[in-house]
Amino acid sequence: MVDDDPDILEALSEILEAEGFEIRRARNGEEALDRLEPDPPQLILLDLMMPVMDGWEFAQRMRKRPPAISSIPLIVLSADRNVGSKAVDIGAVGHLAKPFELNDLLDMVRHALEPASKAIASNLPRA
Repeated sequence: MVDDDPDILEALSEILEAEGFEIRRARNGEEALDRLEPDPPQLILLDLMMPVMDGWEFAQRMRKRPPAISSIPLIVLSADRNVGSKAVDIGAVGHLAKPFELNDLLDMVRHALEPASKAIASNLPRA
């Protein structure tokens, strides 16, 4: 999760952790880029408007990395009025305008992670 607002970062992290997700936090795009390796996340929740490095620049730099990094799905969470078009521009799999409903976020996260969980399950030995 990448967001410069410490209250949002903490609150959403706690909610997602309570739902069983492992969360890593970053306060800007530069910090997030530094944390992509050696263990890439399965999904990135990304704010667009941040100091140091905004979400747009983060996404552009992330997409230039090797496939294990560049293919990580993004969900944009932003107060930007044009969040939908900006999310499409950076290749996000989804977006929510702040403020948003928590159930909408949880549904979007689960949906975005669904292909990864199916791929893991298909590689498990059958009984």
